[in-house]
Amino acid sequence: MNLEKMFEMQAELDRKIIEEKGLEGRDLLPGLILALQVELAECANEWRGFKFWSNDQQPCTEKKIECSLCMGTGDENYERVAEDAEGFGGHEYIKCEECNGAGTTGTKNPLLEEYADCIHFFLSIAIKKGWHLYLLKESIEDSQREGFEGGLSEAFLKMQWHLLNSRMFSDEYTKESNFRLAWWLFIAIGIVGFGFTLDQIEEAYMNKNAVNHKRQQEGY
Repeated sequence: MNLEKMFEMQAELDRKIIEEKGLEGRDLLPGLILALQVELAECANEWRGFKFWSNDQQPCTEKKIECSLCMGTGDENYERVAEDAEGFGGHEYIKCEECNGAGTTGTKNPLLEEYADCIHFFLSIAIKKGWHLYLLKESIEDSQREGFEGGLSEAFLKMQWHLLNSRMFSDEYTKESNFRLAWWLFIAIGIVGFGFTLDQIEEAYMNKNAVNHKRQQEGY
């Protein structure tokens, strides 16, 4: 995983957002940390392993992508269906060229996508604070050898605790140390807990970075 390249890409996206949204001079750190907490919660929601009350505790790693041209109907003329319901009837069926009438255009991995969203905010916070993030091989190896004490749910809570400490403590050294601990735990969760590879994580980040640039262009 080329973290240096990812830092550069994130810095470029952050500069673009700040410039286009007129955010120069504003303290964006509280919003970034809160956004990361939200994304971590969404990631946990796709993992589902903490939902002891549910029969479905399997990670959501495959979901069909609805065709944007026909809105999942397989029919490019799908808007005429509403007219049929109003009594006009007999709309012409036009097989969607985008999905060949299937209504879907492949599959995606929601858990991996949410995980990549978290990386964006980890990098943005590190950039904002001037903190250096790197991969700690020992952290991954320890998790592979010993597992997560208390399971993945406990690992998520510890990660959140370190993340909050990176904001709440007064001295910068303690803040940075806690943020780095949260980052290492996050990476270990992805690789050991979710079974992602570093290549998968990097690719997912690159893909979402491109989506985020497109969203800014479209006035998101």
